[in-house]
Amino acid sequence: MAQVYRGGQPYGTGHPTRMTPHEVRTRTFAPRRHGVDPDEVREFQATVADELADLHRQFRTLAQENDRLKRALRDWQSMHARHCRPPNQGRW
Repeated sequence: MAQVYRGGQPYGTGHPTRMTPHEVRTRTFAPRRHGVDPDEVREFQATVADELADLHRQFRTLAQENDRLKRALRDWQSMHARHCRPPNQGRW
């Protein structure tokens, strides 16, 4: 099923909103008795947040390029339609 966007935001999918790099970097976890190294967790969070920020940038760039291509196609279609001959009125 294709995801539908309205104003650049997903809707009607039942999915939560996109996670931001800031949310990844600042997420905290409750300590456990046999936990993990907090420095490793923070390093991992930073790596994931950086990749997420890069993906968000790529998404915005691709969305802008998609809009540009759609506008160019519409412009070309309008120009082409003005310069085309009317359809043949004969039998064939």
